[in-house]
Amino acid sequence: MYARSTTVRGDPQSLDSAIAYVRDEVMPMVQEMPGCIGLSMLCDRDTGRTITTSAWDSEESMHNSEGPIHEMRQRFAEMMGGSPEVQEWEIAVLHRARQAPDGACARVLWGRGDPADADRALDAFRMTILPRLEELPGFCSVSLLADRESGRAVTATVYESRDAMKLAADRLMPMRDEFDRQMRGEVTEVAEFDLVLAHLRVPETV
Repeated sequence: MYARSTTVRGDPQSLDSAIAYVRDEVMPMVQEMPGCIGLSMLCDRDTGRTITTSAWDSEESMHNSEGPIHEMRQRFAEMMGGSPEVQEWEIAVLHRARQAPDGACARVLWGRGDPADADRALDAFRMTILPRLEELPGFCSVSLLADRESGRAVTATVYESRDAMKLAADRLMPMRDEFDRQMRGEVTEVAEFDLVLAHLRVPETV
């Protein structure tokens, strides 16, 4: 399974109309495309940063969708007053403990490591990090998207509320540091978002 993420950094004042556009026009069209298995959207209302991710059952389906999606992506970026940054990923890990409720939030970590260590890092994540995430109060789901060639990866952990996400932060920090030392990787950015759309039919990978 694969995913394409589109990041736009734009005007926070334009967020509500842009979210409505994705919900009412983009999402129904994308979900009808062959191979689509869902769409989600994160936003930071303070900075105007959005990340819209479409999921696909194969790399071929993802690439075949690029033409029809391009125009919608450009229109969304124009509405936000920003430029789209597009990245393609393998969906390496996806696990849901429960559906995200209204008001759910996500902490997103970007990182990089040695591409030669990709398989070992994914196995370690499943074996050591995932069970500990499930113990966190308010935990809903986690997804790990990987670019094996470059060694880049992004992990999004969804919580039921901002309060739950804040409570989890102290318990996550030593866990993250331990994992980074073991895998000789580096976290390059951490950000927090509201989960404004979550319509995914991506099967569990664990």
